[in-house]
Amino acid sequence: MSILESHITNLDTHCDSDKGAHKQKANLPLTVISLGIIVSGFFFLGQTVSYTQAFLFLVTGVMGLTLYHAHFGFTSSFRHLIVSGRGIGIRAQMIMFIVANLLFLPLLLRGSILGHQVVGNVSPVGLSVLVGSILFGIGMQLGDGCASGTLYHTGGGDIRGILTIIGFIVGSVIGSKDFSWWMSTPNIGPVSFIQSFGALGGIFVSFILIGILFFIVYSVEKRRYGKVEPLLGNGMFKWETVMKGPWSWVVGGFVLAVGNFVLLLVSGKPWGVTSAFALWGAKIAQPLGIHVENWGYWQIPAKTADLHGSLFHNLETTDNIALMVGALLAAALAGKLPKRYFQNIPIQMIIGVLVGGVLMGYGARIAFGCNIGAYFSGISSFSLHGWEWFIGAIVGSYIGIALRPVCKLKNK
Repeated sequence: MSILESHITNLDTHCDSDKGAHKQKANLPLTVISLGIIVSGFFFLGQTVSYTQAFLFLVTGVMGLTLYHAHFGFTSSFRHLIVSGRGIGIRAQMIMFIVANLLFLPLLLRGSILGHQVVGNVSPVGLSVLVGSILFGIGMQLGDGCASGTLYHTGGGDIRGILTIIGFIVGSVIGSKDFSWWMSTPNIGPVSFIQSFGALGGIFVSFILIGILFFIVYSVEKRRYGKVEPLLGNGMFKWETVMKGPWSWVVGGFVLAVGNFVLLLVSGKPWGVTSAFALWGAKIAQPLGIHVENWGYWQIPAKTADLHGSLFHNLETTDNIALMVGALLAAALAGKLPKRYFQNIPIQMIIGVLVGGVLMGYGARIAFGCNIGAYFSGISSFSLHGWEWFIGAIVGSYIGIALRPVCKLKNK
């Protein structure tokens, strides 16, 4: 196994033990550099955009650090459940959703706070979400990471993440071109549990669905192994783990839920990742003579404003940058950065991660988001389309897992 593959396996697999984890020395130069980027980014955004966006830059930086230290992988969680029957990642996600539901509910009921409107990620339930999530599921297994996973892996030293992001950008642009057509396919419109059943009924329905999935995953693992992996790891807390990791799944999920809540509170919308990739691609396409501004997706008022504005005014762009820098900081503190960043990568793997990125980019556009925007923020917002996305992503993951060996990727 190459140094790179060994490193990625380390990223994708949550450690059951922190034995020897703190013997690594922090990479001081990269720690200073990453902290410098975070601090300078904060003041740059404060001066050029707003200190509100600068504050959220810090918040998503912490979320990037959290993803790395908790090894909170959505892709690996789906794969481990399908391949080995291990469901600790899915169970942690369910707990994260409960925390997010409880935090989101008062804001969504209020509708506005801090002088701005608050809107959850509630999108139409229909064919576009199903197809898009299946494509995304295939793509995230081939790309060896989802949207958030690709960003934090890249920040943590995975050179393949850059290839996946390139594919993501290409797929997102193509998806934005086809967006209007997909919006005309059969759907039943947005379904919010809160609007359909009221506040108490909505949270009851959400918790029932979360509980059912938690129980199914728990039972599968318990039946197969006789016991389940503990969500809190070894249960022992050490102050050193705060800076160097690893964090437990529960701690990671809790921090991510709080971070998503802060984004909703301060910006008025939940966490999203992939629309930034579509924007980056569109801004590259325009100078090449591609009139993306004529496509329906870019005629949505908010998208039009993004297209004609500075990238630094786009919240998802600065959030994505912060997430990568936060992961870099975490890796530097843990002393776990690979010794070499560039080395020979099998051509099958290069093709696989590029194709995976394209599928994820396209799928995210027509499914109203990725594992973050549609799945995490959708379910947190009490939207039925978040659950539809989960089902499609599971189906897609089965297909992607079958294709992984062709791309020289290991299913473990």
